[in-house]
Amino acid sequence: MDQAIEVLGKHKKINKPPVLFNKTQKIIAQIEAELNASFLSYWTSPNGSVCQHDVNGLYEVLKKLGNQNEITLFVKSNGGAGIASLRMVHLLRNYTQRLTALVPLVCASAATMIVLGADEIHMGPLAYLTAVDTSMTHDLSPVDTYNSLVSVSQDELTRAIGLWRKESKEVDSNPYHSLFNHVHPLVVGALDRASSLSTKLCTEILSYHMEDLEKAQQISSHLNYNYPSHSYPITLKEADHLGLNVKSINPKINNLLLELNKLYSEMGQRALTDFDEHNYHNNEILNILEGKGIQVYYQNDTDWHYRKEERRWAPMNDESSWHKTDLEGSKVQRSVFHIR
Repeated sequence: MDQAIEVLGKHKKINKPPVLFNKTQKIIAQIEAELNASFLSYWTSPNGSVCQHDVNGLYEVLKKLGNQNEITLFVKSNGGAGIASLRMVHLLRNYTQRLTALVPLVCASAATMIVLGADEIHMGPLAYLTAVDTSMTHDLSPVDTYNSLVSVSQDELTRAIGLWRKESKEVDSNPYHSLFNHVHPLVVGALDRASSLSTKLCTEILSYHMEDLEKAQQISSHLNYNYPSHSYPITLKEADHLGLNVKSINPKINNLLLELNKLYSEMGQRALTDFDEHNYHNNEILNILEGKGIQVYYQNDTDWHYRKEERRWAPMNDESSWHKTDLEGSKVQRSVFHIR
């Protein structure tokens, strides 16, 4: 099969997204001039997520910038791993005494956790945060029609059990007997533990700038348990009511961030090359971190083959990696950035 894919690849050009370092650097220079502060970008595509390796990428950018009096962080992401969020906030706080978050668009789940670590959160008219209640994909999770593991949320389980108890006509009926036929008990236990972890993470992140621990715990609990949906949009008005230090973003800065987002979206476009109905190549850029003179990004470089007998897509020839673009004087240097 590897040879078949290789032969097909020779007859079809692989779609590759552009790396727009020069254009993004121009906008970053404009933003820093307006803010009079150091600026960082943290952007993930819809197929990317907040992950542990992002911490290493952020460290590479911060090493280039050095210690700063103030860092302004642009965040756009659909979320990911909360533990990585805590590590990123801790790292940022080692390089600056004051952190301001700029949120022009979606900043969901674990990305919401990141901006909780900022002294101020500036939100635009299109911006929203979300609840941070826990969902996870466990090795024993249920599978979908493509035989892939699906994410299960603590809120979904809690609501299913609550509805069972509310609607059941049997006295002392046990919902877990039926639930365990669809969701493994170890998944239920792991979710309960992860939910406690999520609350702890939010409180810990807020404590980097919030001295009132009781208030930090209240905000954390509200974000974890008080919303009807994980994707419920928390706009500036709701964020202010929640007790976060938020304000409207400067319109000029917001427009520059939207322009920067367009460039990142072009870099992060879907870059798939179909060889045939059972084989394709993925070359999509997922996560981008950038500061003055440096850009670090993660790019897929993988063949995918559909295994009919297993009803699932399997990766092959995976050469996905992190890449670094570094400006030294007037010379742009590009290299593979190895993280393991």
